Formats: sequence, structure tokens, C-alpha cells
Amino acid sequence: MLDTLTFLLEKLFLLAHIKLSSLPPPLGGEPPLTRRCDREDSPPQPAGAPQKFQRGDLLEVPRTLFTHFGIYLGDNRVAHLIPDILPVLTSDTRQIQEMVTNTRLLLGVLSKRASIRVDSVEDFAYGAGIMLNAMDRAVRRSPLSGEEVARRAERLVGTVSYSLLWNNCEHFVTYCRYGTAQSLQTDKFCEWLKSLIRDQRNVLLTALLGLLSMACLGISSSTALPALLVPFTLWMAS
Repeated sequence: MLDTLTFLLEKLFLLAHIKLSSLPPPLGGEPPLTRRCDREDSPPQPAGAPQKFQRGDLLEVPRTLFTHFGIYLGDNRVAHLIPDILPVLTSDTRQIQEMVTNTRLLLGVLSKRASIRVDSVEDFAYGAGIMLNAMDRAVRRSPLSGEEVARRAERLVGTVSYSLLWNNCEHFVTYCRYGTAQSLQTDKFCEWLKSLIRDQRNVLLTALLGLLSMACLGISSSTALPALLVPFTLWMAS
């Protein structure tokens, strides 16, 4: 039961974060600059621009569904936890080490397969602008020393289990940089979910949908139980 509930929550989290367009790498010219104004006042650095990153810095870029995070290791290398379906399909390390495309990432999310890997800054950014240490303002813990942050990231490189809610790239970087794993994106989703449950209009809507299903499909245990239990659960939780 708990596994089923977790699965449904993760898929709801996935749908809640879907954007209308993906961010493919640019074919030419300057890469797009994107930012989140509530997290940082300085503009992001283009992925192809000369970098001023220091070992242990936390890098942040937008990807297809959510913001992606990594730890800068020096020498143009970034350690990051990223979902990837390809290791399930092949053992060819050369193919696996190629840049993780959005398709590989999405299929990895759905299959809950991921790895903590080291890529170049350009492959990590995937054509997007990079924000530097923006999370320092949102997390209430002071960051560890840059060397300690980088060493933590390097020790964790390898295959890991993946969960949108409980073990994603944000958990990885916050553990490395602040000593405690957490995900601000997950926290925001949980707040959104609580506000959805507390909205009593949803109780009325689910009750009406339940009555409609019974009217169309007939009264049976498969239609009557959800029609009664779901609105009742939402009502008690609101």
C-alpha cells in the first residue's frame, strides 16, 4: 500500500513540474539565459562562457521538468545525480558516458534508475545558463568548505536508486554542501498538495465525479467505494 501511494505521489509530482517546452542544446549562437528571480539576484552564467567556478560550488540549471543541480569538482568537471535509462539497456560504458539527453532523463525518472556521474560543465548545463550557489540563500545551514563538499560528491559517484520525492539531484547536492539531504522542490510540491487537499471545492468536485461515474457505469463496489471514500478522505483531511 505504501509503495503504491509513493508511486502515485511521484507521478503526481512529475506532472506538477512538467513545462510546456524542453531545453535542447542550442545548435549555434549564444545559449539561452534563464533564471529564477526568487533564488538569486545575479544573472546566470552562459554554459559556454569562461567559468569562474571554484571546487565545491553548487551549480544549478533548468532542465525539462525541474531544476537540475550539481557540484563543481574543478577542471571543468561537475558531479551530479541524474536519472538515466541507458545503463538498463546497455553495458557499453562509452555510450553511457555520452551526454544524458532529455529522453534518457525522462525514461530514467519513470524507471527510477539514476547514477551520480561526472560530466563536463557543458554537458551538465545542456545549453542552459548556470546559476552559482543560489541555494545558499534558501537553505538555513552554512555551507561546508569547498574541498569537503567536493570530496563528498566524489565519494558518492556510482549507480544509485532514484526517487522524485525522496532521492533526487537536490538531495545529493544539499547533502554534499550543507551536510543534510533535502529538496526545496519537493517541499514546494508537498505544500501545493496540502493546499489542494485543503480546498473544499475539490471535495465537491470528486463527489460529483463519483456520482457521474455511478450514473454512467452503474452502482457497483468498483464505482461506489471510490465515490464515497475519496470525497470523505479529502473532507476529513481538509
